[in-house]
Amino acid sequence: MIRLEKRPQPSRAMALATPLLAVLATMVFGGLLFAVLGKDPLQSILTIFWQPLFGEFAFYYRPQLLVKGAPLVLIAMGLALGFRAGIWNIGAEGQYIIGAICGAAAALAFYPLDAWWIFPLMVLCGGLGGFLWAMIPGLLKVKFGTNEILVSLMLVYVAEQLLSSMSLGLLKNPEGYGFPGSRNLQQYASAHNAEIIAGSGMHWGVVAALIAVIFAYVLLTRHRLGFAIRVTGEAPRAAKFGGVNPARLVLFCLGASGMLAGLAGMFEVAGPAGQITIDFNVGYGFTAIIVAFLGRLHPIGILLAGALMALTYIGGDIAQSQLGLPAAAIQVFQGMLLFFLLALDVLTNYRLRFGAAEVA
Repeated sequence: MIRLEKRPQPSRAMALATPLLAVLATMVFGGLLFAVLGKDPLQSILTIFWQPLFGEFAFYYRPQLLVKGAPLVLIAMGLALGFRAGIWNIGAEGQYIIGAICGAAAALAFYPLDAWWIFPLMVLCGGLGGFLWAMIPGLLKVKFGTNEILVSLMLVYVAEQLLSSMSLGLLKNPEGYGFPGSRNLQQYASAHNAEIIAGSGMHWGVVAALIAVIFAYVLLTRHRLGFAIRVTGEAPRAAKFGGVNPARLVLFCLGASGMLAGLAGMFEVAGPAGQITIDFNVGYGFTAIIVAFLGRLHPIGILLAGALMALTYIGGDIAQSQLGLPAAAIQVFQGMLLFFLLALDVLTNYRLRFGAAEVA
């Protein structure tokens, strides 16, 4: 008989080991999934994890790790601040969309003006757009006690409708022959988030993600506000006795996560994506939740988890083109990471015991 026995205190070793165990379990069960689909499981796993780094065309795929990983790390870093305080922003996808719309709108309002200040203005508008969108669930929670999970999630669908509306209406390219979508910002030099070093994949969104990691690390380990965030998540009653203002903390955490998600959207629309389209959002806001938990809500862990998730994106695309794996199978494979992480996380607070339970 297998049973769970509560540990006297959470195991730090298991807390560090469960992300690695979750990755291994995902490889095993993902391989079984691919086998059911009629694909070679070993070849599929190697294609996803090996080809982007060491394959024949790795020179092309490696820079894409930065391109795919930057928005994931940027969004996940903001989410982690709230998650550590027990504030659950599940609507980062909507904030990502609104940030992209606001950033693109700021640039297109001055098209075709050639001015150095247009890109900084896009950064400001993108971050502000995401911040204000996140303030909706924040203010509703503070003023009326609503559930931030439901409100932030529902706002994603509102943001998607706004995205469609902008693609077909206000931001539609007047020279696009009737096709939905805005002008291509990659062709507008003042608004283009170009690579800082050609061929490296390094653009300003990558720089922002690294700054966010450093800032969050200093905040959580060296600042009073970071201490308040950690205490609120671990012992809410102790935080109240310690003078932490719950309303301010909610607004800060939701605002910070919204701002970072908005910036991620702005950098994406000005760079890799290039334009506002109906299908601009690709799920980064939801995938970032996996990245945050896989990284144990720690800045350095999130940086590594973002690189791993970016690897599955790129490797998944390769597997689709070379092996014929369906896109849905790759999405299930990515979702397994969170499933196994949450399942194995039980071992942090409980240990497995074999045999009959002792009778007192």
